[in-house]
Amino acid sequence: MKLIFRSLSIILILLLFSCNEPLKDTIEIVDFDGLYSKIDLSVDKTYVINFWATWCAPCIKELPHFEEVNKEYKNKNTEVILVSLDFPSQIENKLKPYLKKNKIKSKVILLDDSKMNTWVPKVSEDWAGGIPATLIVNSSNYNFYPKSFNKEELVAEINKVIE
Repeated sequence: MKLIFRSLSIILILLLFSCNEPLKDTIEIVDFDGLYSKIDLSVDKTYVINFWATWCAPCIKELPHFEEVNKEYKNKNTEVILVSLDFPSQIENKLKPYLKKNKIKSKVILLDDSKMNTWVPKVSEDWAGGIPATLIVNSSNYNFYPKSFNKEELVAEINKVIE
C-alpha cells in the first residue's frame, strides 16, 4: 500500500512540474455586472473587449489578431479581455481545450448572463447581440464595433483611441 501511495505521489509531482506553461485551471464566470466591474475607467488604461465564442467561425478567425494586440500593446496601458459567450457546461470540453491548443494568453472571462435583452443594450443601443463584437473603451472614448476585424483594422481602431 505504501509503495502504491509513494508511486502515485511521485507521478503527481512529476506531472505538476512537467508543464512548460502554467494552465489557467479556472475560467472566471461572471454576469454582466461582474464583467462591468472589471473595467476601471478612472485609470489611464484602454480596454479592448472582444465578445466571442468557440462555436463562432468569424470569432475564431479574428481571435489571433487580439492575441497579437495583447502582446504588442501590453506596454501601452492596453488590456485585451476576451469575453466568451460559450455555455458554462462547455468550459472543460470546448473552451479550455481551445485556449490551450491556441496558446491564448489574453484574459478570458466567460459571460453567463441569461438577461441578454437587458445587458446587450447597455453595451450598445445599436447592438443586436451578434458576435463577434468588440468594445474599445477608456476614460475618454467608447467605441463599439458589431463586426469582425482583420489585424490592420483592429490596430487602426485601437490607435485612434489611444493616441
